Amino acid sequence: MKIIAKNKFSQAEYNIIDTYECGISLEGWEVKSIRQGNVNLKNAFCSIKDSEMWINNMHISQYMLVKADFERPRKLLLHKNEIYRIMSKKDQLSLQIIPSMIYWKENHIKIEILLVKHLKIHDKRQKIIKKEQDMKMKKILNYYK
Repeated sequence: MKIIAKNKFSQAEYNIIDTYECGISLEGWEVKSIRQGNVNLKNAFCSIKDSEMWINNMHISQYMLVKADFERPRKLLLHKNEIYRIMSKKDQLSLQIIPSMIYWKENHIKIEILLVKHLKIHDKRQKIIKKEQDMKMKKILNYYK
């Protein structure tokens, strides 16, 4: 598994509920551009329309002289039962669906999507404080080994 791009904000700004791996439907020039690492997941999000999942605002940079829409919606490849499961969780718990990373797996481009809940400011602070405390404890334990 070779990671191509990561969404840095997915771990810091959200509370992760569930993760899914899915394929993506791409054109030839998009695959070549992704192979070069010219993809950005910063503002990307997923939506469900007509029992199909789509990824929006994923920017794939221009490859050579191709003229196309670089942020067009792209279809995500999931089984119907997975889409229905995601849809029910999203509606019940008022969650968001965001892409976490895009990577190669056995010559296929895969995307890891997350079901997340947006953290409030005080939750972010608590998460940072907990992370700092864990780092201090690791230092102390390593010192006394």
